[in-house]
Amino acid sequence: MTSLWITLIIVLLTYVGIALGFLPGLRANRATIALIGVGFLLLFRQISLKNIPGFLDIDTLMLLLSMMIINANLRLSGFFRLISARMLRLTRSPRVFLAIEVLFVGIMSALFLNDTICVIFTPFLLELLLSIDRDPIPYLIALATSANIGSTATITGNPQNMIIGTASGISYLDFALPLLPVAVMGLAVVWGVVILFYPGEFKRGALGELTEQPLELNRPLLIKSLVVTGGLLTAFLLGAPVAEASFLAACALLFTRRVSPEHVFYEINWGLLAFFAAMFVVTGSLEANGVAGELFRLAGLSPDTGIWQFSLTTLVLSNLVSNVPAVLLLKPVVMQLHSPTAGWLTLAVASTLAGNLTLLGSVANLIVAEIAGSARIHMGFWEYTRVGLLVTIVTLAAGILWLQFAVW
Repeated sequence: MTSLWITLIIVLLTYVGIALGFLPGLRANRATIALIGVGFLLLFRQISLKNIPGFLDIDTLMLLLSMMIINANLRLSGFFRLISARMLRLTRSPRVFLAIEVLFVGIMSALFLNDTICVIFTPFLLELLLSIDRDPIPYLIALATSANIGSTATITGNPQNMIIGTASGISYLDFALPLLPVAVMGLAVVWGVVILFYPGEFKRGALGELTEQPLELNRPLLIKSLVVTGGLLTAFLLGAPVAEASFLAACALLFTRRVSPEHVFYEINWGLLAFFAAMFVVTGSLEANGVAGELFRLAGLSPDTGIWQFSLTTLVLSNLVSNVPAVLLLKPVVMQLHSPTAGWLTLAVASTLAGNLTLLGSVANLIVAEIAGSARIHMGFWEYTRVGLLVTIVTLAAGILWLQFAVW
């Protein structure tokens, strides 16, 4: 019993630090906080060093690293800049522009990591909107929320879906088909809610003339990256193992004479990989020491848990500790449900859509806010949350109703 309480206290303190994103008086981010948590578990003998490899989900870590390598090559080739430039020249109507933005970000976030899309697209959007004297806030909120919603549709859309995909064994196509309607509906909701909250911006008249910016493309790398990415998506649709296919695609892109490996590896978010590895160990300690089962018993979660109770639990937990730790904590519960496949898909929808509730709900939100802040554009907590709250309520309710009809 003493061991159970020690594990629980260390894990809770780790989760509080992750939720805050910092430790008072220290220069620590979420990755270092998770690693410090692992260190305390080792120090107090709650886990042993030889047990750590057993906690790690190698498939998920390999998938995440592989998608980062693929995204890095696409970014270095100029692919995302090219697509963004073409998109920005399609219309001068603010409502149509918003619709194009939401659809573009949603699709890109489904195919690639949503965090990467936010990192790449936010500076372009800011530069454009400020150059034509438009309020960037509604478009930035649309960017963050549509990135989260679009990523719901596929295993490769966001980190928590990668965990679910590898843990469940659900194929790429079987995952995407029931969740694609949820994403499409959600993107439509984002468009409507943003216009509802910012009517003045969308009644101001046409967007100003766009300034042409020269594009720097690495055409050989662009062609190779698109061929490899197209082959990878085809492999997904044909049912190839997602992690293995992604790793082989990443290796194909690393086999090159044109791009220095240092440039590719510089683009990789090593902190996110460290965070994932540490979180696998932290949540694994809960299961190994019997804490997880006791907590879920107290919460009333069982094999008979219904979709609404499970979704509400996921929503609350995702906003308390963030969606990746929430998914890791709820994995044992899903495996015990009468329909685990339905549970996995519900967990993917609820944990991802929960990220839109507040500015702190997902990494994608924070990326957009931080980049905007560096340009002296303040996207405040309440400014975001008043929109995110309505988006989350509508999309989550509609998504759960759809899943109740389609998979439960």
